[in-house]
Amino acid sequence: MSLECPSCSGKGLVIKGEKPCENCNGTGKVKSVNLIGMTEKDLKSLLSGGFCPKCKGSGKILVKEKCPDCGGTGKVPVCEICGKAVAPGQSLCESCINVRPVYKLSAACDVSDLDAGKTYLGRVANLADFGVFVSLNDQTKGLIHSSNVNRPYVPGEEVMVKVNTIKPNGNFDLIPQRVSEFKLIEVEKSLPRRKSSEVGKFVGKLVSISGEVVQIKQTSGPTIFTIADEDGVVSCAAFTEAGMRAYPEINLEEIVRVTGEIEMHNGSLQMEVLEMKKLSVADAAPIREVIERSIDARAAPAHVEFLIKSEALERLRPQMEKVARRIRRAIFKSEPIIVRHHADADGICAGVAIEKACLPLIKAQGDLDAEYHFFSRSPSKAPFYELEDVNKDIAMALEDRARFGQAMPLILLMDNGSTEEDLDAFKYAQVYGIDLMVVDHHHPDEVVDQYLQAHVNPYHVGADFGITAGMLGTELARMINPDIGEKIMHLAAVAAVGDRSEAPEREQYVGLVKDRYSEEDLKNMALALDYEQFWLRYNDGKGIVDDILDLGNEGRHKALVSLLAGQAARMISDQLEASLPHVKSVELPNGAMLHVIDVENYAHKFTFPAPGKTTGEIHDLLCKKYEGKPTVTLGYGPDFAILRSRGVQMNIPKMVRELREEVRGGGVNGGGHLVVGSIKFVEGMRKEVLEKLTQKIGRAPIG
Repeated sequence: MSLECPSCSGKGLVIKGEKPCENCNGTGKVKSVNLIGMTEKDLKSLLSGGFCPKCKGSGKILVKEKCPDCGGTGKVPVCEICGKAVAPGQSLCESCINVRPVYKLSAACDVSDLDAGKTYLGRVANLADFGVFVSLNDQTKGLIHSSNVNRPYVPGEEVMVKVNTIKPNGNFDLIPQRVSEFKLIEVEKSLPRRKSSEVGKFVGKLVSISGEVVQIKQTSGPTIFTIADEDGVVSCAAFTEAGMRAYPEINLEEIVRVTGEIEMHNGSLQMEVLEMKKLSVADAAPIREVIERSIDARAAPAHVEFLIKSEALERLRPQMEKVARRIRRAIFKSEPIIVRHHADADGICAGVAIEKACLPLIKAQGDLDAEYHFFSRSPSKAPFYELEDVNKDIAMALEDRARFGQAMPLILLMDNGSTEEDLDAFKYAQVYGIDLMVVDHHHPDEVVDQYLQAHVNPYHVGADFGITAGMLGTELARMINPDIGEKIMHLAAVAAVGDRSEAPEREQYVGLVKDRYSEEDLKNMALALDYEQFWLRYNDGKGIVDDILDLGNEGRHKALVSLLAGQAARMISDQLEASLPHVKSVELPNGAMLHVIDVENYAHKFTFPAPGKTTGEIHDLLCKKYEGKPTVTLGYGPDFAILRSRGVQMNIPKMVRELREEVRGGGVNGGGHLVVGSIKFVEGMRKEVLEKLTQKIGRAPIG
């Protein structure tokens, strides 16, 4: 046993004095230099001031010699019992000289860790005519020969024995010992620390790893610990009894040293644990520092050129890279990631882009089912983070923590999360210490930023909702994992068309994929997404959505989009045929046309298209009919109103806040984009709310 030499601070050398520098004759400067062999650092020093590179301008050289206390090794021996420094060649200090050390083998030790002449703690294994077998651990057993047996022994009893001799074949004989005053010292297997990237070279061999516990999963058999180090993760199986938690003292986020044998299990590497030990704060600190430094370096997002030219996107780059870095860090730290997105074509494209970027990295990081434990994508009906959604996410996270020993998740909100309506959910998530990030294009409220680690929104850089969440998600995904850029680049175009973007970026994204998809193809994909998500409700529809977005079988993609888009178009046509005769139109004081439809009584309910899309389809038709005329369409039901506008400069979030103050007892809330959104209220106050709302629309500026 040894520790760092205090005399030389572990360097093995001590300073005895100094002498004039021979290179510059003590001046600290040189007139001529030999550039050959000079390091870049020395050359920079020389060029900056002409200083002598050998003495760094001091004119003096330190005289060093081997440390006499440690003999130049940097280490000094310590007492095996109390840990105090002792003289070279000694194993016990003066205070412990009369205390007998008794050694206990840890689970990973074998015969090679025994020293003849030392006393060990063991347990009687079984009795034989020729002696007593004693186990020093589960894999190390020696014999007390019958000639040394002077009393009866009982299997299972603890005994102290001295290792007498160790034979070349690994057999060793023992002599019983009676020890009154002793100190028990645990002997740990001395193995070099291996990194996760190295363990594949040692299949069938014993190795030792050190890292952070990022998952503890109890199975019907062993307990599976996932240990993360600077290069990746290792799955470690520890067994005591079937279904019983092994090493219950080990918790998430602790730094441990694990020793065991590397095996192949279901096609993946797995360590069969012999021993696991939580490291002390002092021992854990350097390992944690190495891991964190490595993860920080690996988490750096790729610096990719955007698919299109956009000043707004360039101004958003710092926040986008911040989001990408945090997501990559979560992957390498084995933190679960939840992507919550609005359940429309734009939100789906945004969420799927991130999903396709993350899953390959997660699979490479973890075991075969890692993608199911560490990533989920969930659609949200509302364009904000509802309490219903945050309750589901937290409940599921707590269940996964209990069942699989996972950390609480990182939540990324896409196509929602920027408005006051999100605050209640954000506060709820904050109670559980959940990190939140937002990538959205709804008009933002500054108050939400205090709850977010990062917030990407085009309004922050002077742009607007025309840069859609799907566009942002596609570019963000390429920062997370540039290898999937070619596969997902069309998602930005589907989102742009599906969300009816009129920003200049729309045409660029559509133009990027025109050789593969016509604009009609993109519209049909967006329509198919909206239609399918209506029937999926809150399900992510992973395989079906992949087929709709041409991320799987191309033949199935074409057949499915044709089928779904055709069905959706027929249902929209049926809805419009029923609803359009009941639209009431009026010209407002500001010159805008207001079209009103009671979607509760004059539209099919509980089927596609939903009231929001029904209102949007009616709006599109009336905009064509009154082309060039400012147009607002209002669809309403018993306790809600849906707004679509063109050419009228409304601010729906602001109108909601004003209505909340002006209509007492109206229970008004809602939001959305500036000119596209929805409002909720109590049913008994519908008349008052709609009258006030109509007045505000009539006073909104035109242009």
